[in-house]
Amino acid sequence: MPRYNPKEVEPKWRAAWAEAGAFRAETGSPKPKYYVMEMFPYPSGRLHVGHARNYAMGDVVARFKRARGFNVLHPMGWDAFGLPAENAAAERGVDPSDWTHSNIDVMRQELQRLGVSIDWSREFATCDPGYYGKQQAWFLRLWKKGLVYRREGLVNWDPVDMTVLANEQVIDGRGWRSDAIVERKKLMQWSMRITDYADELLEGLKTLDRWPDKVRLMQENWIGRSKGLRMTFPFAGEALDGEPGVSVYTTRPDTLYGASFVALSPDHPLTERLAAADPRVAAFVEECRKGGTSEAEIETAEKLGFDTGLKVVHPFDRDWKIPVWVGNFVLMDYGTGAIFGCPAHDQRDLDFARKYGLGVTPVVLPPGEDAGAFQVGTEAYVGPGRIYNSSFMDGMEIEPAKSAAIARIEEMGLGQGATVYRLRDWGIARQRGWGCPIPVVHCGKCGVVGVPESELPVALPTGMDFSRPGNALARHPTWKHTACPDCDGPAERETDTLDTFVDSSWYFARYPNADAGEPIDKVAADYWLPVDQYIGGIEHAVLHLLYARFVTKALRDEGMLSIDEPFAGLFTQGMVTHETYRRQNGEWVDPSEIEITTEGATRRARLKATGEPVTIGDIEKMSKSKRNVVAPADMADTYGVDAARLCVLSDSPPERDVQWTSAGVEGAWRLVNRVWAEFDAEPVIEPPDPAREAELRKATHRAIKAVTDAIEGWRFNSAIARLHSFVGVVRRYPEGGAARREALSALARLIAPFAPHLAEECWQRLDEPGMVAATAWPVYDPTLAEDDERVLPVQINGKRRGEIRAGAGASEAEVEKIVLDDPEIARRLEGLSIRRVIVVKDRIVNIVAA
Repeated sequence: MPRYNPKEVEPKWRAAWAEAGAFRAETGSPKPKYYVMEMFPYPSGRLHVGHARNYAMGDVVARFKRARGFNVLHPMGWDAFGLPAENAAAERGVDPSDWTHSNIDVMRQELQRLGVSIDWSREFATCDPGYYGKQQAWFLRLWKKGLVYRREGLVNWDPVDMTVLANEQVIDGRGWRSDAIVERKKLMQWSMRITDYADELLEGLKTLDRWPDKVRLMQENWIGRSKGLRMTFPFAGEALDGEPGVSVYTTRPDTLYGASFVALSPDHPLTERLAAADPRVAAFVEECRKGGTSEAEIETAEKLGFDTGLKVVHPFDRDWKIPVWVGNFVLMDYGTGAIFGCPAHDQRDLDFARKYGLGVTPVVLPPGEDAGAFQVGTEAYVGPGRIYNSSFMDGMEIEPAKSAAIARIEEMGLGQGATVYRLRDWGIARQRGWGCPIPVVHCGKCGVVGVPESELPVALPTGMDFSRPGNALARHPTWKHTACPDCDGPAERETDTLDTFVDSSWYFARYPNADAGEPIDKVAADYWLPVDQYIGGIEHAVLHLLYARFVTKALRDEGMLSIDEPFAGLFTQGMVTHETYRRQNGEWVDPSEIEITTEGATRRARLKATGEPVTIGDIEKMSKSKRNVVAPADMADTYGVDAARLCVLSDSPPERDVQWTSAGVEGAWRLVNRVWAEFDAEPVIEPPDPAREAELRKATHRAIKAVTDAIEGWRFNSAIARLHSFVGVVRRYPEGGAARREALSALARLIAPFAPHLAEECWQRLDEPGMVAATAWPVYDPTLAEDDERVLPVQINGKRRGEIRAGAGASEAEVEKIVLDDPEIARRLEGLSIRRVIVVKDRIVNIVAA
């Protein structure tokens, strides 16, 4: 029997698919539509295993749905603007466009080699003028509508990348790409009014029942709707610069009688006025701005304050004077930029009060506590209870007390109940050259003027100089000089470019017709959208996904889309991780350059070329920056593409992280050859045994049901495990009857989403018509698929490593034999000595090995 040869088989079938146009989607087909897409990649170079796992998952779904009779759209494009291309231009002296398109060519070839069933006729890159010119068109329409605006304000400034960052791009006080400590500074900034859609974005989450709960919760928390009281504490004495007092927002008006200070943000307008008059305030503000900008970092930082000497009057007691401080923990972009502090019932306020010797008066009495004895020590009390020490609110529960306090403040004319959001408007301008130009000009006579749509795209120039930090577009000698569209006088183009998250906020709506004259082909979009299944990383739970939801709603209101939500279903895949390695000088080292040796329980690493010792570091997400990536092309060169696909899909549930090991691809290669052996074997010519035929038919229909259910439930590893066991069953029935042919026909189709090239070769070996890619999914007979077997997960030392099937009620000895005969479990046990096999009848098997 000839060995399966992927180097011959796989290119043959990729060429056949391309010639047949097997994966081209047809807008308006009478078949039910299914739109599946993965988050498009940044074209940084070769694919790594993490990419392969992501796109293989999407391909399983696309191929499965196509076989189930759906008209499938499975597109691909490139998130092509951004800083890496500028860095490459600076470091290598290359044009960012050339670098980007060169990488696209490499990655496209690698994706095509993976056999991913993509409709390449719809491909585009966000750096193509044909794409970003349409983006400029809808940008101008939203600007005219008032959803885009420009004004001076405080921004997050990345001093390394030298650009503005949105709040969502500041991670623990650092730039999301550079890891530099972010600074706060004032700039003119373009923004989108995402806050206009805060309520709809929040309510829309309730409709996304095929999104992970975790993602919906993250967005809900980021939007952060809260109900409370907006009120003014009057100044004690005369109004200050015309201001009657300090306006605060609080979600706990029930604790007003526990107030001991009012605190202003370092960026509050009143603070700025004080700083202009007092160098000590100015110095304190400058010190605050050196700290982190994220809520998480501000929350954990040491609480610092400056006593302004000002005092305000408590609204319920004119004789009660409260000091006004500036606090480094108060955010200007939440509420009013000022708070009242109730130390007894807020940990942040308590830390501040203890540090500066301010009063701590408890006003919420915990259940069962004595009012005369209860005290607050180092931890604020934030639980339930009744209000006390609070005059007219004494004895009330917390919620009724909130209502009573709000009503009293409203009666006094000092404030009113309010709903406030944590969400801030989206800062969309970036001071970078390699991005979508903002299509406006600045005219001394006419002000800021939009470029007419007939003159779009406003294209980037050639010859930008990226050798120095900062905005290469602003430095270009001629590009920004132009004429005003209104008065034809001299004007300058806007040199800020759009955040790359704008580019990805609508690309899914361009795929339905990537050549449309309008930004969005309404007919095609109405047919295909929303995306039925979107696949990508959890790291985009707030950034990309929230922006895409907002832009969808904004374009809907502009009449360009008909949907409320862009992605009906979302799956967030786990990351592929790998050890990291470093030389003695701190340089990261590629795994292919390392040789690992084991001495007892100690693992050591050395450079293959020189023998230099290398430090084995943490297991981390595969990253080009840390060089701990493994390329699927390297696996494919040795074992073939299908083995690489099976490997990345079989090792763990798709939502979980998985640590990469080379052993997995070897096991996948064995499965490929076991499958091929059944199709390439000469049939045993014997008279059919009706009993054995019936047994094999039942096994076949059970396998069809199990694999179908597993794919629909996103249990790809379970589906592959089921295929492992089904191949073993088929092997036990070598006689060439109708039942075996039915089993082989089903096997070829069942394995096609995972190993499509192998499936096509097996299909051809059966002499079946056409290609598997255009063949219907096998259908099981429910009466034959009734299962008198149990699927038992198999753990090795407490970690799930596979599953087996055994008859209901099978004895421990029977189950143990099935487990130890299973090739996948055998692979997992290589090099280990079995100490004990523990069988819990009809439930689970655990192998203890060392």
